Amino acid sequence: MNRTERLYALVEELRAVSPRPRSVHWLAARFEVSSRTIERDINALQRTGASIWAEPGRTGGYCLNSDQTLPPVNFTPQEAAAMSVALQKLEGTPFWMAASSGLRKLVSVMKSEDAAVARDHAGRIHFLGDGQMNDGQTTAGEAQSPISHLIADALSAGHVLRIGYTDSDGNTTNREIEPVGYIGSATGWYLIAWCRLRDGVRVFRTDRITTVVATTEKPARRELSADDLDIRYGELRQATLH
Repeated sequence: MNRTERLYALVEELRAVSPRPRSVHWLAARFEVSSRTIERDINALQRTGASIWAEPGRTGGYCLNSDQTLPPVNFTPQEAAAMSVALQKLEGTPFWMAASSGLRKLVSVMKSEDAAVARDHAGRIHFLGDGQMNDGQTTAGEAQSPISHLIADALSAGHVLRIGYTDSDGNTTNREIEPVGYIGSATGWYLIAWCRLRDGVRVFRTDRITTVVATTEKPARRELSADDLDIRYGELRQATLH
């Protein structure tokens, strides 16, 4: 069991017996670690806002206020990754720290396998420049089209997409692509994908995708490399799940 899984399991153990306490020695034996490790883990959970306190006395230990914690099954991995994207609009505001703390709480109570998928999704989302996302306003001549749900769900579904794509010169081609990530900028969103027509990674402006059909083919997941993200328009920042 890694540390992330142990932190989740600690919260669940304390929730299960709440309001009764669990001693440090009992928890150390349960998770096969030292008492010092348990104390560090509890301290880390308290810093994220978990309502855990120490009950003194011979029969005391750590207690959890279960009324102030999330139940174990809440958000899907896709919803958690979307929360990470939404946080970008709060960076630099007075609400950034509180929102980040909320996201950490969310991830800490997710199933370990769901949290891993959510981190993978978030790791495939990047922001161009300062990361300030489009708030619905566009510059002159840049009206944004609604994004198809097939494009929005491209990463989680993992299917090959057949798209019609119009380039900057107005030429339209039909392509089969394997979605591998997203880039967000102040003016819109881009889909990163392996293009079978070009036999390489390409970046597609979502407002230039004219048609999209999801196939039944689900290929092996391609990894994004540093070279794939080496674009000339500015620096990219990765989304994260804290």
